[in-house]
Amino acid sequence: MTRLIHLSDLHFGRTDPALAAPLLRTIERLEPTLVVISGDLTQRARRGQFDKARHFIDAIKAPVLTVPGNHDTPLDNLVLRWFAPFARYKRAISADLEPTFETPQMQVIGVNTVNPFAWQSGRLSDKTLTRMMEHFGPDDGRLRVAVLHHPLEQPPTLDKPRTHGAKAALTALSAAGADLVLSGHLHSASAAPFTRVPGVLFVQAGTALSTRRRGTPNTFNQIELTGEGELTLTVWSAADQPTFLPQAPRHYLRGPAGWVRKTGHDRAMPRLLC
Repeated sequence: MTRLIHLSDLHFGRTDPALAAPLLRTIERLEPTLVVISGDLTQRARRGQFDKARHFIDAIKAPVLTVPGNHDTPLDNLVLRWFAPFARYKRAISADLEPTFETPQMQVIGVNTVNPFAWQSGRLSDKTLTRMMEHFGPDDGRLRVAVLHHPLEQPPTLDKPRTHGAKAALTALSAAGADLVLSGHLHSASAAPFTRVPGVLFVQAGTALSTRRRGTPNTFNQIELTGEGELTLTVWSAADQPTFLPQAPRHYLRGPAGWVRKTGHDRAMPRLLC
């Protein structure tokens, strides 16, 4: 069985110190095929914060794929942000800003959406979209997963800059046969088919470790391929104590039009708009 653990927005430099060890223990028990971290490993892209993030990643007993988030580029060091925005990330985390991972059951590609010149908002270039489509290639029946920090859709009431190039990215993802898009940035967990391309399932992770919870608990996602064309999503939450506990799972079936919820008793997640 293929099992993904989806973490995001760790924000080393502003974490709850009681949560890291329970999170690592929970991940180890789950024995994932891959752990994905969709950006914002640090709070202010400082060397010491990256060192803590590296130490955390090294403690994960599974393959790890990471992409940078906007907090992983300097905010207050303008020279570094303009001329070498990813230097510290590359030194401590990975020289590859858009890594890939493959098994006989799935293809995973990381997508760098960080725009160093507009620190909060994300962007996707035509070059990035072309590379993503070329990587996925012809449909071979495997699960296709894209990982990026900035969401391609978000609630219309949310006062955050939209991701530049999101509409083109959704078109490209659909054309490439993507099944899942895993994102962060918003510090809240949600899951729903994209409104523009409902054949692709959009999964948002909350913050796993940060104290910047924005009224929601610390969470991470567990995603499992439970059968041919079946997927189960479980959100693990540390609401009242430094222990991550599983919430009610949500089941999805992959049909001709993409993913749909398998049962009517799963609580509906909010639909998101571009």
